[in-house]
Amino acid sequence: MRKHLSFILLFLVFIVSAQPSTEVYLFDILVNGETLELKNKRNISNNEGYDNQPSFYNDNIVLFASTRNKQTDIAKYNIRDNKVDWISQTAIGSEYSPTKIPNQKAVSAIRLDTTGTQLLYQYDFKSGKPTILIKDLIIGYHVWFDQNTLVSSVLEDGGLSLVVSNLKTKVNKTFQKKIGRSLHKIPNTPLISYISKENEEWEIRSLNPITGETNKIISTIPEAEDMCWLINGTILMPKGNTIFKFNPKTDTRWSIFHTFLDNEIANISRIKSNEIGTMLALVSDVSPEQIVQKQLDAYNKRDVNGFVDTYSDNIKVYNYPNKLIYEGKDRLKKGYASFFEQTPDLHCEVKKRIVYGNKVIDEEFLIMNGQKRKAVAIYEVENGKIAKVTFIQ
Repeated sequence: MRKHLSFILLFLVFIVSAQPSTEVYLFDILVNGETLELKNKRNISNNEGYDNQPSFYNDNIVLFASTRNKQTDIAKYNIRDNKVDWISQTAIGSEYSPTKIPNQKAVSAIRLDTTGTQLLYQYDFKSGKPTILIKDLIIGYHVWFDQNTLVSSVLEDGGLSLVVSNLKTKVNKTFQKKIGRSLHKIPNTPLISYISKENEEWEIRSLNPITGETNKIISTIPEAEDMCWLINGTILMPKGNTIFKFNPKTDTRWSIFHTFLDNEIANISRIKSNEIGTMLALVSDVSPEQIVQKQLDAYNKRDVNGFVDTYSDNIKVYNYPNKLIYEGKDRLKKGYASFFEQTPDLHCEVKKRIVYGNKVIDEEFLIMNGQKRKAVAIYEVENGKIAKVTFIQ
């Protein structure tokens, strides 16, 4: 029991503290002959901090979890009006994974209270009034099979288990241990898909929540965690800046659906389509270029707090090729606080920038109290923070 509680507390700490800056993007899916194209990209969260776990309430409303006032609330984006409003404002906790409840004007979401309690709640779509849905399960992720049947990833025994809950009879049945977070209804079938992690090679599997029958669909893209279904039965699964596709009816292996070449979408962590397959919502970490630029802007303002905030706690700073100068955010802050105070005449201009994966390479021209210098800085970004800098003087 003690081991089980320790895992739950560790999971809760991870949820609260390990949230990179992310944005929710929305695309139109256009049919061009036998191919599908993504068009009309727009950032619908456009918010500092954590914005994640989008789902479609209908064809005009996108739900997602969004940071506001140092907590995470349920946001709703109106596509027609291009406007974000809020469903919840919970002073004692944060909400995650908002999902429409079938045949109701209500949303379900995971609520993590400041006390550490984590439960699945129902929220009235208009008033936001919350009601506990399931009291005896610590649910991490969920999908509705119908308005009385819930399929969820439940925290137990040091991992996630696949559980089907009947809300009328209040019976919970576990079908498998060691699963992932991605749960979806398979279009035009009475089935749910989930990711099995029982074996070293993860598998996308189907589940009939009524009979309990499961079948392998295909192995996942290696280490890919999230996916969604299009109405024609195609699976989309992202990894990095690329979305792969597979249709069980027509394909024998994965192929590339779309690769993002711009610097905004760098690492896709969630993906979701609407029921009729005309729109796609996805989540990307804030791009390394944006993070490095934010760091540069704070540097030029001599804003030590804003500057240091772009770095990871374990930041390591090197002189090329691999001579460690110092490490740790506290050491970084102490050094730059003194430097900013002693250098009122300070400016850095980027002459040339190359972005390659999680690396940003800047050729910089610096002015420090009248002295001019040139340098090259190689920034490496991980989980939304600069984790490593290498200077070439």
